[in-house]
Amino acid sequence: MACMAWYCNESLFFGGHAMLSRYAKSSMVAAMAFYVSLVAFGNMTDYGSNLAFVQHVLAMDTVFPGSKITYRAIGDPWAQHAAYMLIIVLEALTAAICWLGAWRMLRCVRAPAERFNKSKNTAVAGLTLGFLLWQVGFMAVGGEWFGMWMSSKWNGLESAFRFSTTLILVLIFVTRSDADTVA
Repeated sequence: MACMAWYCNESLFFGGHAMLSRYAKSSMVAAMAFYVSLVAFGNMTDYGSNLAFVQHVLAMDTVFPGSKITYRAIGDPWAQHAAYMLIIVLEALTAAICWLGAWRMLRCVRAPAERFNKSKNTAVAGLTLGFLLWQVGFMAVGGEWFGMWMSSKWNGLESAFRFSTTLILVLIFVTRSDADTVA
């Protein structure tokens, strides 16, 4: 079945494959910014719910009985609040940098490839910060140092893995070099 030129000609709407890829990269960064914004907003507006999570992980009160790593526990409320506030600040910062990165990329979507590739730097910084927060902060520090993996109730490793994997996949896609378009 033949299709009409106006229907099948993707360059009519997007400027071809290269332009579509640029829009995809920009929108994926914006999607991550939106998601991290929701996480940060939730933690700010429902502070107590996730504070309890952080407190249990840091206190190590649900690790295996007799575990020899409980000397690492942090039970001081001020330190638990400080750790949670640091998490929220890093989430908000990740969201803000990703929003700025998506905006800069969209602003340069029709620019020459060299300029568009440079416009990705802010997005790369935001995605990297987010990856480090969930990979290092939640998986390494929370999961391994504080033994979160031992807890059946206060275990956020699956969620952290899902989030860090999504961030790294978007980061890989965004950092792929873009070529000049044929419009």
